[in-house]
Amino acid sequence: MPADLVIVANRLPVDRVEQSDGTPGWRGSPGGLVTAIEPVMRANDGTWIGWPGGTETDLEPFEYDGMNLVPMTMSQSEIELFYEGFANGTIWPLYHDLVAKPEFHREWWDAYVAVNQRFAEKAASLANKGATVWVHDYQLQLVPQMLRELRPDLRIGFYLHIPFPPAELFQQLPWRRQILEGLLGADLVGFQLPGGAGNFVRLVRQRVGHKTHRDLVYLPDGRTVRAAAFPISIDAAGFEELAQSDAVAARATAIREALGNPRRIFLGIDRLDYTKGIYARLRAFSELIADGHLDVEDAVFVQVAVPSREQVEQYRILRDEIDRLVGRINGDLGRIGKPAISYLHSSYPREEMAALYRAADIMVVTPYRDGMNLVAKEYVACRFDDDGALVLSEFAGAADELRQAWLVNPYDINAMKSSMLEAYAADEKELTKRMRAMRKTIRQHDVAAWADSFMSELADVDNTHAKPVKPAKRS
Repeated sequence: MPADLVIVANRLPVDRVEQSDGTPGWRGSPGGLVTAIEPVMRANDGTWIGWPGGTETDLEPFEYDGMNLVPMTMSQSEIELFYEGFANGTIWPLYHDLVAKPEFHREWWDAYVAVNQRFAEKAASLANKGATVWVHDYQLQLVPQMLRELRPDLRIGFYLHIPFPPAELFQQLPWRRQILEGLLGADLVGFQLPGGAGNFVRLVRQRVGHKTHRDLVYLPDGRTVRAAAFPISIDAAGFEELAQSDAVAARATAIREALGNPRRIFLGIDRLDYTKGIYARLRAFSELIADGHLDVEDAVFVQVAVPSREQVEQYRILRDEIDRLVGRINGDLGRIGKPAISYLHSSYPREEMAALYRAADIMVVTPYRDGMNLVAKEYVACRFDDDGALVLSEFAGAADELRQAWLVNPYDINAMKSSMLEAYAADEKELTKRMRAMRKTIRQHDVAAWADSFMSELADVDNTHAKPVKPAKRS
């Protein structure tokens, strides 16, 4: 499927499912990335390269919902060494402020190099002359340079969805120079926040020795690489429309009734990950009840923890810790039919998420470090009556835009308790003022605007070989 636009991501935008007749099929993945890129893909008849998530080796390129998809295979060994190992045991904790200790293993690095090379070779074989290739995220940081060596005619963009750390942390990485040089293969390197772009440019100057000026890096071969912030967002209009549907309204009412119609429902929705601060926020809530500030008759905390990386030891330990904490809190503070915390270890479709957002009075998003955190934005999009409160970690990228949230330091339990209590007690006028301002922000800066801004910046790159990318057709 040769194309003028090639998307390279660790995962395909579909998941393997068993159909009603028992045969294997595909289902579109939920998530902002797919929503953002799909219109650009269609406008350019693009191709998406990614891993479908298993160890199948016989998958051919296929079309799903009008998108050309090219599956990459991964062996069990590569899943363990590249994906669970280097990507999620080394890079993930290192880039998230060492919330967990990263591990540095040479065999993990070797697998990372080998898988990145395979992705680069596949992209090189599928890109038309002068095509644009957009590479995504921390699993594929070597692909831009590998691809540049194979196909110097291409226009290459890279976008990092997670934070990019300061020099003090990044310099721990034994392969720090190789990662920086890998990213410099791109014409445009995008980050969630200006701080990440600044960290990258400083490290390139210090560690690789290239000349830099503001957001530009000057390479010896005459190329110029730009590093800039492009904060990702959501399909705000789509979420609002879903939240207003009769089915979601009915389900939101049913959720409140099932919880005993408390005065206030607190809600957390996260992947079960040590960066998300789930344990600390549940402890803060339990202390508010134990201190007598809240009562289980009036307030309940619903925590959805979406299963994640369950083969990785640290994630299994975290699940056990949270299971024990929830059991202890409910045992100590709950009453018959009135648990303090309703804990759900499961993933849910968008409709159920929208119903939870509508049912909840206070959304609590308190990661220790997060590139953006789209859950915070989804909650705001679903509050079409301009009500509800958002308690948000100042270390989530979303805090840069959603300034009217109750911003907290997730390491400070007392401050978190104070903010949760303020949000609980806030009057209607204050809630409306804050929510209206946040809703205006996410409507103006939605996922389509994010994709368009990145692609237009990439199109402006001085690359005499490459063809321009067509903007997405908006309905």
